[in-house]
Amino acid sequence: MAVTLTLWASAFVAIRVALPGFGVAGLSVGRLVVASLMLAVIAPLLGVRRPARSDLARIVGCGLTGMTAYQILLNAGERSVPAGTASLLVNTAPIVASVLAVILLRERLPRRTVVGLALGFTGAAVIALAEGAGFTPTKDALLVLGAAVAQASFFVLQKPLLVRYRGLEVTCYVVWSGTALSLPLAPALVRQASQASGDAVIALLFLGIAPSALGFVTWAYAQARLSVAAAATSLYLVPVLAIGIGFVILGENISPAALLGGAVVLVGAAISRRKGTVAAVGTDAGPGPQTPSASLARPARQVTDVAHSQH
Repeated sequence: MAVTLTLWASAFVAIRVALPGFGVAGLSVGRLVVASLMLAVIAPLLGVRRPARSDLARIVGCGLTGMTAYQILLNAGERSVPAGTASLLVNTAPIVASVLAVILLRERLPRRTVVGLALGFTGAAVIALAEGAGFTPTKDALLVLGAAVAQASFFVLQKPLLVRYRGLEVTCYVVWSGTALSLPLAPALVRQASQASGDAVIALLFLGIAPSALGFVTWAYAQARLSVAAAATSLYLVPVLAIGIGFVILGENISPAALLGGAVVLVGAAISRRKGTVAAVGTDAGPGPQTPSASLARPARQVTDVAHSQH
């Protein structure tokens, strides 16, 4: 679990390192291509099955929202948003997922979940405003919030898949489909690759190999041996680690207002995830810095998880 959390938190920082060399488009497709190749090597060793043909449309939808759109929006937002702040904003994804689950899946919304949602959105607004000037949030902060919405849509879309497949299998399907959808951006990767610095190349390879591929393997291993509650609760450490890693490696500082907003977001997410509240199964931090999958031991268990996205 410690390895998983560190990998997913470091993804926000690695994006900041890779962006100057590859740009938004090149980094988005490059990271997914590397992750797909890694998962293609790992998948046979872990017994990943072929998906049913009837699930292909939903898998493509998951790839579009949770991988392609998430990567582009997050990378675009991190052009100016610090890694730690981006991690805090992405933590609104499970809160948005709860709202989408009510609208699309007709799930019940208990009163305490409403309180959690209100806190989460309030915290996100505080962070976005802290990144802007006065009462105007920056466009990049709004793009990161857009990435959170894309990830939340993915959480809801993938929920039926986690009843029929293991979390790691869903991760493979979604990464591969998201990579295929991002291939029109490949010319940007080719143009930038020869001009990118060594640090940018290492950061891109790290993003594809470590947080996006190995992070899901270590997450699946840990989650199969821990309670769902313990695994989900540990994800609250990802923004804390991202802030620390960003400070050490990039010298980034986060404003007190953004920290306060982040604390409010985490409290809201904690309340909305309490037992008995509405739940949307999620993935990660994965190629998105924080997108953990549902438990391998209990794939149908409903619990809101943050990822990668994205990790």
